[in-house]
Amino acid sequence: MTTHAPLVRTTTADAVATLELDSPHNRNALSTRLMAELTAGLADAAADPEVRAVVLGHTGRVFCAGADLSEATGDDPTVGPRGLVALQRAVVDCPKPVIALVDGHVRAGGLGLVGACDLAVAGPDSTFAFTESRLGLAPAVISLPLRPKLDPRAAARYYLTGETFDSAEAARIGLVTEAADDAAAGLRTLLDAIRLCSPQGLAESKLLANADVRESFDRHTEELVALSAKLFGSEEAQEGMRAFLAKRPARWVR
Repeated sequence: MTTHAPLVRTTTADAVATLELDSPHNRNALSTRLMAELTAGLADAAADPEVRAVVLGHTGRVFCAGADLSEATGDDPTVGPRGLVALQRAVVDCPKPVIALVDGHVRAGGLGLVGACDLAVAGPDSTFAFTESRLGLAPAVISLPLRPKLDPRAAARYYLTGETFDSAEAARIGLVTEAADDAAAGLRTLLDAIRLCSPQGLAESKLLANADVRESFDRHTEELVALSAKLFGSEEAQEGMRAFLAKRPARWVR
């Protein structure tokens, strides 16, 4: 019998549950197993009366590389997008504040995970990019939590260009709460404040803060799942993913 090491490290201390993405073989990509472990960790934290907040962190230099492209083909192209929708919604629906602690690279679907969190602290080694358009894709289901939060002009620029930007720019456009010289210190400040709040007060305040995000999920999930599935199954996207995995330019690059 083979026992797999967990892809999400879970610890609880001082009223905080910490979930660390720990899948170095694929740069913390959103594989089916990683998403399942992360969803389970969120459910456990939500059910624990001693937990006041959840921290979503990472090991290594990459917070999350986005979708696991090795799983991007299958009989049902909606499986991957629906899995990411469910994970993002689990973050949004968790009654405890979920804080992203980022000090590494975030790409594509990883930005949706950061955007679903209530608060996000990004350290000086953080970089971000919506790389989907370079692969023949679009930031479809990750827009569910992101469109209500991002500056529209910035969203247009980074969706369309796939450019990489830093933590200061991420804070300016609304992707993260704070760009910190010391991410751990920034996190401590937030957690110290949250520990002063009641569980009921936090849960109800989170519902108010996330009203537009929840409406986005309720109104647009099906259309964006369908768009994502269509794009992943397209010939252009297949070429883009093959090029990415082979580390060569896609045929449309000029």
